[in-house]
Amino acid sequence: MRDDSPARRPDLTRRAFLSTAGASAAAVAIAGCAPASHSTAEGGAPGAVAAGPKIEGAVPVTLRVNGKEQRLAVDPRTTLLDCLREVITLTGTKKGCDHGQCGACTVHVNGRRVASCLSLALMHDGAEITTIEGLGTPDALHPMQAAFVAFDGYQCGYCTSGQIMSAVALLKEPCGPDDADVKELMSGNICRCGAYPNIVAAIQQVRSKA
Repeated sequence: MRDDSPARRPDLTRRAFLSTAGASAAAVAIAGCAPASHSTAEGGAPGAVAAGPKIEGAVPVTLRVNGKEQRLAVDPRTTLLDCLREVITLTGTKKGCDHGQCGACTVHVNGRRVASCLSLALMHDGAEITTIEGLGTPDALHPMQAAFVAFDGYQCGYCTSGQIMSAVALLKEPCGPDDADVKELMSGNICRCGAYPNIVAAIQQVRSKA
C-alpha cells in the first residue's frame, strides 16, 4: 500500500516545538515594558538608563514605587505585576494564579490593596505604589511582618508578601473585632500551607496594639 502522507521532519519533535513556543512566550511577556528613565535616588533628578527593547505601540507611564519615581515605556496590555517584577525587578510581589484569585500579587495603590495581575500598569500613571519591599527592611520590619514571623504565619513563604500587604491594608479598613471578621476580609488571599490560624493571630496582635 502506498503511503502518500508527507514525510515528518526529523528535527521538529513535540518537545522542540513546546520549548520554542515557551521561550517565545516568555520573551514577549518580559518585553512588555521597558525603562525609559528613573530617579537615581529618592528625590534625585531622573537619570538615563540603558535603552531597553523597542516596543511597538509603547506609551509612557510614570509610577512612583516605594517612594521612587519610575518612568517607563509600556505596551498598553502590560500588567502592573509584570512591570514590577520584570522591569523594576521588585520580585517580592509574586505571580500565583495570574487570575486575581489567590492574592499573591497584592500591592497597595494609593493606599488601597490591588491584585496587580488584574491591573494594567497604564491605569496607574502617577499613582503611589507600595510593594512588600517598601513596607519594611530586615533591620526594621513593619509590625505586621514581625507578627508574621512571631506567629509562623509565613510557612513556605510564597503567598506571604500578598498576605502581609492585604493584612496591612486591612488595618485601615472597616473590620469587626472577631477572628471571623478578619477571615472575611482576608478571604481573597489563599495559603496553600493552611497557615490561616497563624495569619489571623498575627493580624489580631497588630490590631490590638494599633
